[in-house]
Amino acid sequence: MEFVKYEVDGNIAMMTIDRPKALNALNKQVLTEINEVLDQVDPNTVRCMIVTGAGEKSFVAGADIGEMSVLDREGGVAWGKYGNDIFRKLETLPVPTIAAINGFALGGGCEIAMSCDIRICSDNAVFGQPEVGLGITPGFGGTQRLARIVGMGRAKEIIYTASNIKADEAYRIGLVNAVYPQAELLDAAKKLAGKIARNAPIAVRLSKKAINDGLQVDMDQAIVIEENAFGDCFATEDQKEGMSAFLEKRKEKNFQNK
Repeated sequence: MEFVKYEVDGNIAMMTIDRPKALNALNKQVLTEINEVLDQVDPNTVRCMIVTGAGEKSFVAGADIGEMSVLDREGGVAWGKYGNDIFRKLETLPVPTIAAINGFALGGGCEIAMSCDIRICSDNAVFGQPEVGLGITPGFGGTQRLARIVGMGRAKEIIYTASNIKADEAYRIGLVNAVYPQAELLDAAKKLAGKIARNAPIAVRLSKKAINDGLQVDMDQAIVIEENAFGDCFATEDQKEGMSAFLEKRKEKNFQNK
């Protein structure tokens, strides 16, 4: 692949969008390569994946405006669906994901970050959905995920005004979980990924699915989703290991992903 790198170190994977001449902007080839990487993520071996951008200036600066500028209505719908299908695949990936946002995260960059489970950023990060200033709406989930993360009123303000927000404001409104100096961001992401990876991976994956699925239904249906996830854990060897370690007062746990 030309623009997307995928590496696995132990049980932690990293996907890096690497198109520096365009500030890692998303064109069709980049999206296609992201899709191919997502197909490679194996939950039998990978317990957490970090998503980041190459360089120190940009996470993902947005979608490729030159490529979009010639679209008609049908082409716009198709382009939105292409990106949305891939970002939805990322969002529903069984493996937990951390966006390590190392600079500009505008438009499609903000949208791919919001498709990850957890977002942390460098102190030079800038977020925004600038689409209405280009005569379009957000097209890769921005109108839906931003409101779910930061609340409807704040999301409408950000989208309607096409305003950029800096790292400290993104943290204040809950768009990111933490802000780090640029030089410390990837180490922080790896440390967080390591904390996740040390826990029972099936239980983590089931927790992710229960949270995601439960938010789409009412509370009565949501607690049934949780009950089934909870019950499924008791069919695993990892549940026996985790509880045995607790009862035996063992700090070390040997989760086998089984």
